[in-house]
Amino acid sequence: MSELTLTVMRLGFLAVLWLFVIVAVQVIRSDLFGTRVTQRGARRESARPQTDRRQQAPPQQRQQPAAGGRRGRNAPSKLVVSEGTLTGTTVALQGQTISLGRAHDSTIVLDDDYASSRHARIYPDRDGQWIVEDLGSTNGTYLDRTRLTTPTPIPLGAPIRIGKTVIELRK
Repeated sequence: MSELTLTVMRLGFLAVLWLFVIVAVQVIRSDLFGTRVTQRGARRESARPQTDRRQQAPPQQRQQPAAGGRRGRNAPSKLVVSEGTLTGTTVALQGQTISLGRAHDSTIVLDDDYASSRHARIYPDRDGQWIVEDLGSTNGTYLDRTRLTTPTPIPLGAPIRIGKTVIELRK
């Protein structure tokens, strides 16, 4: 074997060894400090230039996208986290499916040891009611202290519990 081939193999092995060390440190770091949870609106606000903020319309005058399906007077308009690490987080209900879990692509990312990566979903049905469905999670999803086994309509203000996190539909 030539000296050049041996040197290239040594450098390749060294690179693979360092890559392994870096990945191991990242895994340990995420286990110690957890995943970073950011609110969806916070990223968009910080990305806007400072000069445009004065020219924006007040929140009352902004146009809200139309929600799909029929909405009555008592129909919920938002999903609010009332307990847990994300307390105060609000998601506007606009007719889209809301996914809940530890996965980074979930609508609401739960930093909870009792939540699965794809734990539950909340979606509107054809009648304008919102349905919660457990997606086969280990620890279960609870609606008013009852463990869900089938997709269930959500009454306004009823607590949905996933681990230590409680979520409610509100007007």
